[in-house]
Amino acid sequence: MANKLSRLNFLKTAGLAASGAMLGKSASANVVGPEIITGSSASPARKVNLALIGIANQGAGDARQFINSGLANIVAVCDVDLDSQGCQEIIKLVPKAKQFRDFRVMFDKMAGDIDAVQVAIPDFAHFPVCMAAMQLGKSVYVEKPMCRTFLEAEIMAQIASRNPKLVTQVGNQGHSGENYFQFKAWKEAGIIKDVTAVTAFMNGNRRWHPYDPNITKFPEAQPLPTGMTDKDWDTWLTTAAYHDFNEKYHPGNWRGWYDFGLGALGDWGAHILDTIHEFLDLGLPYEIEPVHVKNLNDYFFPLETTLLFRFPSRGDMPPCDITWYDGVKNLPPVPDGYFSVQAATDNTIPPPGGVTQKPAAPQGSQQRIPQAGKIIFSKELMFKGGTHSAPLSIIPDAKAKEMASKLPVVPKSPSDHYINFLKACMGEEKTRSPFQTFAPLAQIFSLGIIAMRRNKKLIFNRDTKEITNDKFANSLLTDRPPRKGWESYYNV
Repeated sequence: MANKLSRLNFLKTAGLAASGAMLGKSASANVVGPEIITGSSASPARKVNLALIGIANQGAGDARQFINSGLANIVAVCDVDLDSQGCQEIIKLVPKAKQFRDFRVMFDKMAGDIDAVQVAIPDFAHFPVCMAAMQLGKSVYVEKPMCRTFLEAEIMAQIASRNPKLVTQVGNQGHSGENYFQFKAWKEAGIIKDVTAVTAFMNGNRRWHPYDPNITKFPEAQPLPTGMTDKDWDTWLTTAAYHDFNEKYHPGNWRGWYDFGLGALGDWGAHILDTIHEFLDLGLPYEIEPVHVKNLNDYFFPLETTLLFRFPSRGDMPPCDITWYDGVKNLPPVPDGYFSVQAATDNTIPPPGGVTQKPAAPQGSQQRIPQAGKIIFSKELMFKGGTHSAPLSIIPDAKAKEMASKLPVVPKSPSDHYINFLKACMGEEKTRSPFQTFAPLAQIFSLGIIAMRRNKKLIFNRDTKEITNDKFANSLLTDRPPRKGWESYYNV
């Protein structure tokens, strides 16, 4: 496990205790930090000057969306692995953009030419890059799940709240699609009400599933990819503890390691639980229990995980339990009538590379659970849903037909997630997934992972934002101190 550094010692090490950036509500209301330069919003008469940080894999898909929007002027691209095929394909699309391998150098040389940034790099590195941008007054579009630790999410949301002229957006792209507007309309119309339980699942194969859970050390050093230097690798690591380069980290395999990613929960929970979390006003759980964990080890995420999150009543809404399942064979139970309604297929979200997915072949009467989705249980109705933008369906089919005439009209989205961000930078719209909205969901992921790694039920105080029954688990809310030389991003 991570070293047993106490929460207080880490706060002192990172300079956070002195700055007042504690986790409780009382601290949040009185954060004092360096003055943030307020960036001027882009004028509607011109395009947003956008810098792309991370331009391969998912970053390439994001980059293409921004490029094709017609609203962004790509002034810079930044990636530690610029010679990779994925990076080179994006560079060809924006040949006039200046190229960098280190985001710090990019900001030093051309901060005045940048209105906003795309951050599409490994989860653990989101925090320092976003902090650097926000401290310069730059608006930020960051890929989900926003950041890696509970504390990082707290700080990022505080900075965004303190500086309302900063535009922020987390890349859970379905939050600008049909599911978002449908959930909102159905809740306002009283169709979705009195939700007591949610089943959420991601049962697809993950890259770390073949790894040996009995390992006793991290992978051995390998030669760096062509074009990358030791300095580039050091930049890739940002605040993380030093690791020798290995292809099981880069490119794309970092997500399965505790030090770098948030596993299946952080990866897919952002696309499955986002509307549930926002519109049911769930906030943070008071109890997190690892119901099932298979192949638990000290290095990478388990083969299977079942996590139970318990939320209290909120206003006139009853208590609600969310049960999360991941693992190819760790399938969730489904209620009677689940297969009587065909799941909607999400065909609006581009995968890495930016090519829109084609709808899957109809399932018909096949008794097959999709790889990712959700089931929502209320006192009167049940809902079946997919992921990203896929709309909900009422189940069973007989109930769906009975309710059809009572359903409200769902408005169409005025903009996709990328255009929503750019128009917000222009002052024309508000982002639908700003840091303040997404941060508690990111913190739920962190709490789930801590409970899974400790393999015990955790009791969480929603007011003080502390785990009260396990001191070591509580220290993991802040996790490790940043690597030497990277401390400044935590001095808020």
